[in-house]
Amino acid sequence: MKAPKSTYRLQIRSSFDLSAAVEVVPYLKDLGVDWVYLSPVLTAEQGSDHGYDVTDPTTIDPERGGPEAFDALCRTAHGAGLGVLVDIVPNHVGVATPAQNTWWWDLLAKGRDSRYAEAFDIDWDAGGGRIRIPVLGDGDNEVDQLKIVDGELHYYENRFPIADGTAQPGDTGAQVHARQHYELVNWRRADSELNYRRFFGVNTLAGIRVEVPWVFDEAHSEVRRWFGESLVDGLRIDHPDGLADPAGYLDRLRELSGGAYTLVEKILEPGEELPERWACEGTTGYDGLALIDRLFVDPAGRPALEAAVPTEPFVHMIHGTKRGIADGILRSEVLRLARLVPQEAGLDFEESADALAELLTCFPVYRSYLPDGAHYLAEAVLSAKVRRPELANVLDALHPLLNPFLEDGGAEDNGADLSGLAVRFQQTSGMVMAKGVEDTAFYRYNRLTSLNEVGADPSIFALDGYELHRALLERQESSPLTMNSLSTHDTKRGEDTRARISVLSEIAEEWVASLEQLDRLAPIGDRAFASLMWQALIGAWPLSRERAHAYVEKASREADASTHWTAPNDAFEEKMHAAVDAAFDDAEVHRLVTSLVERVSAPGWSNSLSAKLLQLTIPGIPDVYQGSELWETSLVDPDNRRPVDFGLRKQGLVDLAFGALPQIDDGGMAKLLVVSRALRLRRDSPELFSTYRSVTATGPAAEHVFAFDRGGVVTAVTRLPLGLDRAGGWRDTAVVLPEGAYSCAITGTGFEGGPVPVNRLFETYPVALLVKEDTR
Repeated sequence: MKAPKSTYRLQIRSSFDLSAAVEVVPYLKDLGVDWVYLSPVLTAEQGSDHGYDVTDPTTIDPERGGPEAFDALCRTAHGAGLGVLVDIVPNHVGVATPAQNTWWWDLLAKGRDSRYAEAFDIDWDAGGGRIRIPVLGDGDNEVDQLKIVDGELHYYENRFPIADGTAQPGDTGAQVHARQHYELVNWRRADSELNYRRFFGVNTLAGIRVEVPWVFDEAHSEVRRWFGESLVDGLRIDHPDGLADPAGYLDRLRELSGGAYTLVEKILEPGEELPERWACEGTTGYDGLALIDRLFVDPAGRPALEAAVPTEPFVHMIHGTKRGIADGILRSEVLRLARLVPQEAGLDFEESADALAELLTCFPVYRSYLPDGAHYLAEAVLSAKVRRPELANVLDALHPLLNPFLEDGGAEDNGADLSGLAVRFQQTSGMVMAKGVEDTAFYRYNRLTSLNEVGADPSIFALDGYELHRALLERQESSPLTMNSLSTHDTKRGEDTRARISVLSEIAEEWVASLEQLDRLAPIGDRAFASLMWQALIGAWPLSRERAHAYVEKASREADASTHWTAPNDAFEEKMHAAVDAAFDDAEVHRLVTSLVERVSAPGWSNSLSAKLLQLTIPGIPDVYQGSELWETSLVDPDNRRPVDFGLRKQGLVDLAFGALPQIDDGGMAKLLVVSRALRLRRDSPELFSTYRSVTATGPAAEHVFAFDRGGVVTAVTRLPLGLDRAGGWRDTAVVLPEGAYSCAITGTGFEGGPVPVNRLFETYPVALLVKEDTR
């Protein structure tokens, strides 16, 4: 199997289409990239900036350049010696504009008689034989706003089909609507009454059943062409947790692709591993991100940070936020599960729904993949009994219904119903986790927000060198081809924003005093959110006022505490936006913010270079998210999908080619140097990255060095730089290199094996990438 040495993620959209991507291939090759990694390119909702709302899985999106440009990009990449990895979306399709989705339009027009009725996951009985579409506004007579226009039913700009024979001359829109296979309902009813599976709580993304053979075949017809014509070398699979049978899906995909390199977008909780039977090489790397970030957090700062923003323990917080999701926007999913409980179980419907919601809330990971992960279900049952002892009998009755699988074999092997309760519960638990933890608790648990990242557990505060070495050695032994990420289109904060925020752990008391001043000068009435807001501004500064306002609005509504998406608190949001303006306009607030930025910028850059070099050289396949070869100080999407200035980066590589060693400053060229040297080394000398051994540091500041040998290349980085300065610097600290002669791939400096003074090793930069001379 062909596997990448590294990847570079490009966000393909109308403003940077496939033809534009062709133009940057020479730059990517010069940077040292091995494979181009593309966001979804199949036809999506018109105007979609991300491409995950695919409306036609059988064609390349014309807004993204169309099939000719796609083929040209693949062939150009191959001609330059680069592979191609493409992101695909098997779980759902976009239905925001029904007329753009042939499958959905046909379903709405013909109902159960549609060929595509089998393709969608719909509970027809719950809707009285109709599909509920939550689009109507809050007016008293919204159905009266329906109009018949050109043989379609229109609700303002929304268009829907009319079934044959259901409209007569003189019929009103409301009369025709009553005869359709769908029912347009108030948008608020989706939370409890929706009867089709969707992606999380997004009503405009309808789940499809790729476990049905013909659905798989038709949804992957274009993907099959890619491999048949040798255009694509690997796939990234979006959200496998939503599938009825992820293992079966990956088996079919591996057959289709001829065994191509495959990654799954899967969040692993601490200690969790991918099922061994999955036909894939690993995840998209959030687990590696969480490990790297925590090396740069000072555990000594924890007490002051926790005292500044008091909150309940994270495990209890997420129980509350997850239960809120189960009882709120995903109530319709819980009720569907309750309807699947067999009558012979003799359980009360409301009690079943309550117990199922509690089990979803207590589930410790995103989902199980029975028979894999049965112990997680058992753990959830125990936790639910502790939380809700009055439901113990109901929970005991539900447990065997939720785990009917044999000890061996997958869902298809033992004849389990892929639309039944047990499978459906597995598809739902990840939805509750994602919305309750990532999209709610991560905006409330705000002692140090660099820890609140996708795939991470914010309750794990820091890792020391020993803990990280153990984790990386295990990574080398168990999943050497998994991806390593630092920034993605889904990260809550860019890698360098997080690296700067982590510095606050080294000046915890100073930061807390500043937070108190900021909260006094520009109060918003929510101390926890104020902590998140000011950390974000400091981490991303300088940023435009527009970006700052957009971020705090999204973040505050995601927190769902002082304001909400469905019911904005105008008074709170006015104070919040005034505080943001104060950062720009109020002299004292501006001084506080900029002085903190000045305090943490240099150590933040040190953290950034160190984290980046780790990501590029640890076991696994590193991915560089578009533009992050310079400083990546973005915030949550869509902020992290801003245009990339590739011209600036191309010129930077030209300057570096003449031997420049740029200063570490806000231009970020020092990072470009580190990234390009590491990527080129991984691509051109992959044999030097075949093992993993820790490298020892000695002396008074040994804890501030982290180093390892990959089998001919030694990586050494600095950690906790402010603590290092307070302790008196490196002094006589040394890194003990394995025997041999080395040269630094970044600076060109030579070193001999044995003890090397760290002052010399890090004379130019806080990182070093040492190549053993006789291995090149």
